[in-house]
Amino acid sequence: MKFKRVLLKLSGESLMGDGQYGIDAKQLAFYADEIVSALKSGGQLAIVIGGGNIFRGLQGASQGMDRVQGDYMGMLATTINSMALQAVLKEKGIKASLLSGLPIDRIAESMSGPKAIDLLELGEVVIIAGGTGNPFFTTDTASALRAIEIQADIILKGTRVDGIYNADPEKDSSAVKYDKLTYDKAIADGLKVMDQTAFTLCRENKMPILVFDMNKKDNLSKVLNGESLGTIVST
Repeated sequence: MKFKRVLLKLSGESLMGDGQYGIDAKQLAFYADEIVSALKSGGQLAIVIGGGNIFRGLQGASQGMDRVQGDYMGMLATTINSMALQAVLKEKGIKASLLSGLPIDRIAESMSGPKAIDLLELGEVVIIAGGTGNPFFTTDTASALRAIEIQADIILKGTRVDGIYNADPEKDSSAVKYDKLTYDKAIADGLKVMDQTAFTLCRENKMPILVFDMNKKDNLSKVLNGESLGTIVST
């Protein structure tokens, strides 16, 4: 099935490349090239990026920092990553607008579903930063919320593995890959793909999730064009 409108979720850690923190310029450029190539299919693309390569609210809380303060710092980290991707896409001639759940007037317009849809219909990539704009919610939950708001066909979760397994395939060679999963089974089996709040939002709003290997060249284009890759989570 070819998708018309999707929300792509990338982790902040995916931007580190082989580094230990921050943004690797080569990895960022690779993702930008994948996005440019995928847009040739004619689909509409919104993107949410995490901030774990810079700061995580839970990380701060584990070190004695106030959780709320830490979560806002994490939201700012997502904004830094989003700005970086926006800049690279613009260098490649792609119109990319930055919206934010956390008001930062000089950098991004406030996120709203109708605004994002209007921009997508105009052919722009829409990058959505700032999480949900509230503490205690992950960027997984933000991705689920934003996908529902923009009436996306599916959430594409780009990872460094080719789907969901019953164990970590990078540590367990006997791990078995799932082609399809229900939300309930993913939650019951404790599969760490998205947090339970995100899964619940997707289940209640019938928003499917496709987990695939974003680090393999042309995979994003293949997914948008309906090729069967990764693992799909649905009802």
